[in-house]
Amino acid sequence: MKETFKKEVKQGLDENPKTLPSKYFYDKKGDALFVEIMNLPEYYLTRSELDIFQNQTQQLINTFGIKPDNYFELIELGAGDGLKTKELLKTLDAQNYNFDFFPIDISLNALTLLEKDLNKEIPNLSVKSQQGDYFKVLDSLKKKEKPKVILLLGSNIGNMTDEQAAEFIYNLGANLLPGDKLLIGVDLIKSEDIVLPAYNDSKGITAKFNMNLLTRINNELGGNFNLNNFKHLPEYNEKEGIAKSFIVSTTNQTVEIKAIGKSYHFNEGEKIHTEISRKYNDEIIEKIIANTDFNLENKIIDSKEYFADYILTIK
Repeated sequence: MKETFKKEVKQGLDENPKTLPSKYFYDKKGDALFVEIMNLPEYYLTRSELDIFQNQTQQLINTFGIKPDNYFELIELGAGDGLKTKELLKTLDAQNYNFDFFPIDISLNALTLLEKDLNKEIPNLSVKSQQGDYFKVLDSLKKKEKPKVILLLGSNIGNMTDEQAAEFIYNLGANLLPGDKLLIGVDLIKSEDIVLPAYNDSKGITAKFNMNLLTRINNELGGNFNLNNFKHLPEYNEKEGIAKSFIVSTTNQTVEIKAIGKSYHFNEGEKIHTEISRKYNDEIIEKIIANTDFNLENKIIDSKEYFADYILTIK
């Protein structure tokens, strides 16, 4: 894991403009900060999808097209704390559906906490946690040839460009069989006054979350980033529907990263691009899945029409 981290940090900082991968926001500290973010008043995304999972649970289950006594595998990519998924799991358990739950996450800490919570809240649930790369895990599960429902919640796909998302969904399809389902939660395109505060909260928690990436480089790769010389900067273009996060250098400075064996110069005002948060509509989703093996079957929207869960089926 450390070698991959080192390689991808070097690759990103060698680029012009500089970038860093958003997946490295998440360690024990990052996980805790993101839980705080999800509870912020400005961060509508979690509440919006939770609204769907709490109030339209049966509708979600119906879109899976699976009878209670027919075994299937429910697989969540990037499971995190499972806040929303628990609503679905409790209903499936109460209705005696025959399934195993496979939460997949890069963070072992998140998986450990989730499994502990699920054992307490839904003791009859069969949980088979998997840490690591989505596609490696899915490839191993594909060999069993059991019906699958894949969950990709929280607008996780929004952290990709449309081209990356199309490739990602194509590769997901390659690890599934005809009739398997993919539920994708996405943030819908909205006005700047709603979107931008979600990435720039008044308490500065999102800023700490973004800057945790530099802390990780310092701690794990021997970097000497002075966090006082950098700041968090979000931007949102309503017309294209893309929010971006940056870490900005507030002065001319040079940073050394010992594990990479290299120093990097930053000009005052120079940005490191850390994350995109794509917003969607039907047209964008259709375009992304156009060259994949998926058909768009259903769409469920929250009560404020901020968020949508799209249900896709392998042809």
